[in-house]
Amino acid sequence: MKIAVIAPGMMGAAVAQRLHACRATVAVTLEGRGAETAARAAGLMQLPSEAALAGWADVVLSILPPGQALALAQRLAPVLVPRGKSVIFADCNAVSPATARDVAAALPGIGFVDIGIIGGPPRGDDAGPRLYASGDDAPQLQDLTTRGIDYRIIPGGIGAASALKMGYAGITKGITALGSAMALGATEAGAADALRAELAASQPEVLRYLQRSVPDMFGKAYRWVAEMEEISAFLGDIPAAPIYQGAARLYERIATDPDSVAKLRAFYRKD
Repeated sequence: MKIAVIAPGMMGAAVAQRLHACRATVAVTLEGRGAETAARAAGLMQLPSEAALAGWADVVLSILPPGQALALAQRLAPVLVPRGKSVIFADCNAVSPATARDVAAALPGIGFVDIGIIGGPPRGDDAGPRLYASGDDAPQLQDLTTRGIDYRIIPGGIGAASALKMGYAGITKGITALGSAMALGATEAGAADALRAELAASQPEVLRYLQRSVPDMFGKAYRWVAEMEEISAFLGDIPAAPIYQGAARLYERIATDPDSVAKLRAFYRKD
């Protein structure tokens, strides 16, 4: 099985390195990428372009910021669609079920697996994240379990794994957004120390969780913007959907505003 991983960002590169370490035949491309990507991809087979990867691979793992998921499928369709069932495209992105189905529709006739990744990038010899998979073609990637990947098939067609991812991320990243918004509001109102003391006294578990999750979010906030928008789309007409549009705007601000980061870092410091 020849596996292409697009693209070698933090998660994609770590998954590719885990596959490579477990003797899978895996390749990436550095087309359009910078020095940090090159460092993450050190030791991996490299092909000159996304199209070259799509023509070479038996399996394409798409691991991207969610706002780029559909565009990648559309770019690769001229190479992948003529290959038919000889190739499997696995969308591993944090997208709504509707977007997952749009990605599948852009690649008619090929094998397609909907995957939701839960957990951080694999490191060292840890268990790594869980890759939850759904769709008729999901069993064809069961071999990934022999290549260092925690691959779990769940019931349902295309969209089921994405729904699981949306639900999980909506809870965990939603809590981080709420904790960030309230800390910023209290800081700007002059009540930061009082709120922090009250959390430490009455909600110590909540404070400890936010002391981990908020600082860890700073370098990822730009990627979470589109993910929050996908979660809002996932909720549809459920009244809470606009909350996640607000979370998207909050993460957008944090990604570009050092002052917000400084305030949050101060609020969630560990004494």
